[in-house]
Amino acid sequence: MPTAGSNETVPAVMRAAVYVGDSKVEVREVATPEIGAGELLVRVEACGICHTDLKKIEYNLLPSPRIYGHETSGVVARAGAGVREFREGDHVAVFHHVPCLECYYCRLRVYAQCQTYKRVGVTAGFEPAGGGFGQYVRVMDWIVKRGVEKIPRGVPFEHAAFVEPVNTCLKAVVQCDPQPGEVVFIAGQGPIGLLFTMLVRRTGARIVATDTIACRRELSLRCGADRCWDPRSTDVVGEIRELTEGRGADLVIVAASGKQIAAQAVDASRPGSRILLFAQTSDQERVEFSGASICKEERTIFGCYSASVDLQRQSAELVFSGQLPVQDLISHRLPLEKIHLGFDLALHPDEQSMKMIVQPQRKTQ
Repeated sequence: MPTAGSNETVPAVMRAAVYVGDSKVEVREVATPEIGAGELLVRVEACGICHTDLKKIEYNLLPSPRIYGHETSGVVARAGAGVREFREGDHVAVFHHVPCLECYYCRLRVYAQCQTYKRVGVTAGFEPAGGGFGQYVRVMDWIVKRGVEKIPRGVPFEHAAFVEPVNTCLKAVVQCDPQPGEVVFIAGQGPIGLLFTMLVRRTGARIVATDTIACRRELSLRCGADRCWDPRSTDVVGEIRELTEGRGADLVIVAASGKQIAAQAVDASRPGSRILLFAQTSDQERVEFSGASICKEERTIFGCYSASVDLQRQSAELVFSGQLPVQDLISHRLPLEKIHLGFDLALHPDEQSMKMIVQPQRKTQ
């Protein structure tokens, strides 16, 4: 392939972690993507491991082969004909979905239901699936127009990889609309739950949270929670009722999966409260609670999924400016050859694991 800039030649083949079916991923050589007019080729420097991709792999939700990974940041290696906003050498964070802004759902600003939004516009080869677990990605023209943010020099790529997940959480917080003085219960303090804690704290609401891992409970307090309990050893519902004169939380954000976690959200909330289901992204997950707890007690239960183009610049600024200490969430930085370790730790976290960042250009040590 031709030269990507004054000092870099794009290789004809690259390394990528390829989903091959049967819940398996193999690191192998694949052809480096070719780009067309209006497109970008981005050399991936960092990509976060997200549970939505892990569910697709674990449950074989989409046909193979695919290269997943969508929390992507890197360097523009090539710019296709007609690209004016970006040039070779630019540092960029890449979204893999953008809406059309013209359809029925876009007019309602329910962007994740737009058919254009549902098309993945970033690939490292095969059927587009994000591609961030490869060394280079092809960014298609409609993504280039509205789904790429320039990273200021000096901002680490591993920090910039948080722009997409911060956007998804910010979108949900805007939808939840926490008010100053409200009690917000955030169930789960993994990387997503902790981003919620950081963002909700900025609204002036009071935060209580739960997690089963001690280091995450400690980090939750540093990120803005007033209390963070181990749900295995604490009467969480009782504690929340004691803090709220017996009422329950005004808002519950369910940022973890579990058979009883949605029922606990109802039990821990007051009549007339709001409950956001954020982690329940698989068709195989089921939640159950009594009809009266919703109807008679006037609770509102809703979902929120993926990012909002309306909040793209704001989410980028929150990360780039350092207003959100996303660096505190990174526990592991892994080369492609160790991506399976990242998957295992994300699915089965221990006391030292938090956010896994894959660095595709990094050599195995």
